Amino acid sequence: MSHSFLRESKLFLVHGGNQYRIFTTTAMSFSQTFAEDSYPVKTLHDQSKMLEGSTITKANEANFSFSVPLTVEKDESIVLDLLSDLVDNEQLKSFDMYVQTGSSTFKIESAVITEGAFTFQPKDQFKVELSGQGTKLSRVGDESFTIPGSAQSQSATRTPLLIFPVVTLDSLSMNSLLGVSLRISNNIDWTPYETLQSSLSVTNSSNAMFPSTYTISSRTVSGEIRQYQTDNNITQFDDFSTNSNLTVKAVKVGNASTDSGFFQININPVSYTARLQTGPVYLQSYDFTSTDNTALGTRITQYS
Repeated sequence: MSHSFLRESKLFLVHGGNQYRIFTTTAMSFSQTFAEDSYPVKTLHDQSKMLEGSTITKANEANFSFSVPLTVEKDESIVLDLLSDLVDNEQLKSFDMYVQTGSSTFKIESAVITEGAFTFQPKDQFKVELSGQGTKLSRVGDESFTIPGSAQSQSATRTPLLIFPVVTLDSLSMNSLLGVSLRISNNIDWTPYETLQSSLSVTNSSNAMFPSTYTISSRTVSGEIRQYQTDNNITQFDDFSTNSNLTVKAVKVGNASTDSGFFQININPVSYTARLQTGPVYLQSYDFTSTDNTALGTRITQYS
């Protein structure tokens, strides 16, 4: 009898006929549940049946999440494409996700990334935390299962990156930064897929009803900038704007702040509000939201 361990699991994404090996931290999870409907069985003639009956005919969408360190070699760059790019019919780029353990290979079909969170912390490893949904989770084989697709070449090395944030927000003083968070959200709604005819033939998980199509209800790009309050920025604590220009860079530790950065995103226009945070050391934060409807992939102006 063998067990499956998260630290031994391998993640593969298959998109456009290509297979990508994605190296993650141990912060990875995936699951799918079935929807249960209950109904009363107590009748006028038999009041003793207090417990309700249940029916299960459909599955909820599969959910997954994983964290990917962004490296100098950029072998993991496909995840940023899947997060930010849309195809012609305003749909997210879909892929099949495979997780291979020491005893099994699991597959999530027609997966899409619904959220990506970047954290820019001084002298911290740069990574992105991703989450998403898919139509169906299944076990497709054991640990020897052959992942489909043309395996993409990988670099001989994987170099983690320590970064510090550099922010430009109009003419405001953006020094003394504690950190920056950036969140890209693709808000989707799954199309109802339950029908009476299909539900009557469901006997187990193999012929249950699964979701198949979705629509994007909205997209948001938002985040927070946090800095120490100093004499240089104290007049900014109660500021706001609905038409500003924001640039956030992740610069490699050791490089100058004027460097073009390893990663850079420009959002113009952006809306923000500033707020004061009291504590042992006074801080101030800027909560921002993009109002720029330009293609998101074009706003990431540097990733090298």
